[in-house]
Amino acid sequence: MVNDALPGNELIEKGIEDLSRGVESVASLLVSIGAPRLRRLGMAIPEMTIDSPEHRLYELLSQSDPDSAHSRYNALVRRLVSFERAAECVS
Repeated sequence: MVNDALPGNELIEKGIEDLSRGVESVASLLVSIGAPRLRRLGMAIPEMTIDSPEHRLYELLSQSDPDSAHSRYNALVRRLVSFERAAECVS
């Protein structure tokens, strides 16, 4: 269960759900990127994460809008890091 008060919790929660169902999505790729740190924080992350999540996330973002893929990728990673830092403060 993800703490609802943390920034980006809806994205992390969706990513965990998608990973559990074997769905490759922006959210599941983001959770795969952060999986080691999220597990250290005590979160139940499925063992089966997605290989090369950084590259696959960028490719997925490029498919829908190549011109903004880089900035959207960076914004998503910043959101993940913000969530992780906030989770460390409450754990």
